Order: sequence, then structure tokens, then C-alpha cells
Amino acid sequence: MEITVLGRFGATENGLSVVPAAAKPRAVLALLALHQGSTVPSETLMSEIWGEAPPRSADNTLQGYVVRLRRLIGAAWSGSAPGAPDPKWLLQTRPGGYSLDLAGGDIDMLRMQRLAASGYRAADGGEDERASALFAQALALWSGPALSDTRTGVRLTAEALRLENVRLSLLERRIAADMRLGRHHELIVELSALCAEFPLHEGLHAQLMRALHRTGGRWRALEVYQRLRTALIDQLGLDPCAEVRAAHQAVLESETPTAAPARTPYPAGRPTPYPAGRPAPYPAGRLAPAS
Repeated sequence: MEITVLGRFGATENGLSVVPAAAKPRAVLALLALHQGSTVPSETLMSEIWGEAPPRSADNTLQGYVVRLRRLIGAAWSGSAPGAPDPKWLLQTRPGGYSLDLAGGDIDMLRMQRLAASGYRAADGGEDERASALFAQALALWSGPALSDTRTGVRLTAEALRLENVRLSLLERRIAADMRLGRHHELIVELSALCAEFPLHEGLHAQLMRALHRTGGRWRALEVYQRLRTALIDQLGLDPCAEVRAAHQAVLESETPTAAPARTPYPAGRPTPYPAGRPAPYPAGRLAPAS
């Protein structure tokens, strides 16, 4: 089974979609997919669907949803070679709950994690070109906000938020690698858009200040600092963090841009580093959007 969660939720078996149209069984499949290979307790699934007050018939209804999902899987296998496995082998009943076995398939979330881990190793080893490319490949797996078309309860909402935070973290790491490669001019447009979208994100603002300073935009870097400082004080009652203050001080103390490393252009055919469309939901705390 092939699963996608980094955007619209999708699940295909034998090339056919097995995602139900109804919201509740769809949420069951999504939660099982996110925890593929592990048993998800029935209580967890019922809580996700009905919250803190499930109906008395919740257990029987959940079993009905599982039966419906198995029928969709079985229908996807119809017409395949004789001896196709029983759908119960893929969507298994376990003591106290259910488990989804991808049976040699894949989920885009796991591919993203593998690419990200390789990117972190490359960055830690000083291989910035390779790290930037790996982070860009990981980011290219997103087609929009995680689970964007799936009705979510507490757990799926938390998972979608976690994945959006992962995307933002990977984006920061990719930009940092590109900064070290001297790609400041190319980054200014991207960082300007991101800072407008995340007006309280201090790391992105610090990177934009450095990119502007390195390309001779000293006064623009100071404007970015002042805009961020005003927003933080007005909305959160906080001063900028140490990273932002250090970037600001570097601009103030230097009349000319700090020497930048030789520029390394983006390779041809590189995946788009940041998918189009507004990422949502916003991360918590100091990353929250302006009201």
C-alpha cells in the first residue's frame, strides 16, 4: 500500500484508491497509516472520531468502519493474480485494537524522514551542497499542508501540526546550507515571503537580515529587525532572541557587508525548495501568526 500524508491524504493499493469518502472511516485509516506496523488501541480510534463522549455503539461502529476499509482493499485486489492476500492480513485485528501493514508499500512521511536524516548527516559533515539538495528533496514531497483534506480529531490535528513544524525546520536547515554556499541574492525573495507569512519567526528573520547585509542591503536589514522587534513586543511582550540580536549587532557594527563565501549556484533541475501555498497550521509559541 502507498500512503501520502504530506498534503492530501491518500492510500492506494494495486494502483487504486482505498480511501473512503466518509469522514470517520477516512480518519480511522489516516491514524492507522501514521502508526503503520503498530497497534492503535480501539479506545484511541474511538476518541479520535467521537471525542470524549463516544456513543454506546462506538465499538460496533468502529468494527463496521474496519470492515468497510477491508472491502475497499479487497475491491482494489479484485482482478489481480489468483492468490491475492486476504485484506485482513493488511488491516489486522490485534488484541485491543487494529494495525495497518503496508506489505512492502511506502508512506511519503517515511521517505521524507530518510531524506532529512541524510541531510542532517551531510550538514554535520560540512557537505553543504549535498545537505541543501537532500533537504530540498525532502521538502518537495509536500504538496500542501499535512492531512489537508482529512477531518481530524485531537491526535490527527497534533500529527498535522508536528509535520508542519518538521517542514519548517527542514526549510530553515536548507536555507542555512544555502547561506553557507553564498546564495544570498536568491534567498532574499524566499525569505522575505516567509517572514511575511511567519511574522514572529525569529530564525527566519535573522537569516533574512544576514542575507540582506551580505548583499549590501544594510538599511533593509535594520528595517527587518525593527519590524520583528515591534511585533514581538506588541503581541508577546518579548524582546528578540539572542540570534536576532546578534544579527542586528553585526549590521550595526559594520558599514560594509561582511565578506560572503563564493556563491554556488543552484544546480539545474533541483526540486522546488518550498511548495506553493500557505502552510498551516502555524507552529505554536513564538511562531504563532499575528492576530
